[in-house]
Amino acid sequence: MTPQQRTTRSRRLAVVAAAVAASAVLASGPGFAAGAGVVRVADPPAPTPTVPRPAVPEPVPEPAAAVQTATTLPTTAPLPTAAPVAPVAPVAPVTPTQTPVPSTVPSTEPTKDAASAFGAYLDYGARGVARIAELSEWLGGAKLRVGHTYLPGDRWRNIEGLPNFLDAWAKWRLERDDRMFVLNVPMLERNEEGLSDTEVRKLLRQGAAGEFDHHYRALAERLVALKVPDTVIVLGWEMNGITYTHRCGPDPEAWKKYWNRIVSTMRSVPGQKFKFDFTPSRGKDAIPWTQCYPGDDTVDIFGMDAYDQPTGLSFDDQVKEPYGLQAHVDFAKAHGKPISYPEWGLFRNGDNAEYMRRMLAWMDEHKPLYNTLTDYCPHGVWQCRQNPRASAVYRSLLSGRTDEPSTTPTTPAPSVEPSVEPTTPVPTTVPAKEPTEEHTPEPSVEPQVNCLPMDLGDWVEYWLGGKLCLRLDWWSRSG
Repeated sequence: MTPQQRTTRSRRLAVVAAAVAASAVLASGPGFAAGAGVVRVADPPAPTPTVPRPAVPEPVPEPAAAVQTATTLPTTAPLPTAAPVAPVAPVAPVTPTQTPVPSTVPSTEPTKDAASAFGAYLDYGARGVARIAELSEWLGGAKLRVGHTYLPGDRWRNIEGLPNFLDAWAKWRLERDDRMFVLNVPMLERNEEGLSDTEVRKLLRQGAAGEFDHHYRALAERLVALKVPDTVIVLGWEMNGITYTHRCGPDPEAWKKYWNRIVSTMRSVPGQKFKFDFTPSRGKDAIPWTQCYPGDDTVDIFGMDAYDQPTGLSFDDQVKEPYGLQAHVDFAKAHGKPISYPEWGLFRNGDNAEYMRRMLAWMDEHKPLYNTLTDYCPHGVWQCRQNPRASAVYRSLLSGRTDEPSTTPTTPAPSVEPSVEPTTPVPTTVPAKEPTEEHTPEPSVEPQVNCLPMDLGDWVEYWLGGKLCLRLDWWSRSG
């Protein structure tokens, strides 16, 4: 082997090692806390939408400037590095009015039309946007009016909303006036790094004092510049659990002050029409969500993340448990707020067709402003093939739905299951492999000849433009 070949081999091995390390770093994402009276095991998180830094730093657009669309991704991009990136140096914070600014959109009971808005979480970026049309086709042309994604919570510059991450969603929202864009926004960076209660308490108090205001002003200005000023902001979701750094438990009073400060800051940006959605997980979890409620002035929607868990808990129990589905509806009604279900789906009880029937009937009865099913394994029914019975129920009850909600609440079907398992529904575009709890499906990629495909994770491969394949014969050549 010549020195040149040795050098080439070393470089290739270094690339593979770096890619594997990056894949491990990018495997974290918005997990889903449990909820019912006690602290329960959290849902394995989805992949974090960490956006790789471009080769040439992009200038931050002014609010009035046109932002370049990112629907076409580059064919090559630098691999994300495992090393943490220092946050952007903070600019002088803007002190908002201390008294919360009233919402530009009055908080009223949901209207008949609004009650029919539904969709699913399908992926973070442009692929998630594309899959909305595919899911609609699978549902017989049902009108999916809600697009839902999450901002990365790894560092502040991503919480501010990188333009190339939000562009595709803004474009989708603007194509029809009746669409709704739902954006989960973390309240702190390093949001899934397992920080101690002591450190979380310190950060919450810093936020309540205004140290992070400028990040949320930047996000608000970016959304207004993208012409999506009516975005639904699911701020600090599942705060009553233990999954996230932005949890409420270590200091509820500081958390509420910080929430109010963020809302006041974002509402102070000219042109905004944001709606802020307060969304705990169902049940008591680590702390009752009532102790985290920041007040009617800064909450427009009262949401709840409601998965089928824990093991053995019936749907009736999910309704009646302390801080459960009925308590959610009653609290929202008492405070004059519409309800929502930003995250819901199957979980600890497997392919539970009864849960699917009952949850859809519950939403038909109580008419949330919107709901979005979490559609990846183990929660989903379209991109996840392990739930054929629940999938058949979801498809049957939602196929062909348009703007008008059902005039009569959907009643649960008979409890007798068919003797023959329904045909497993699959997406219009079949994924190359079965989705897992940590990964959404990836496009089919033809394997290269005489090489070993490397599983580097969905986000690494997304930015590489495909799989990395290690050749099996390159070291055997004579030189």
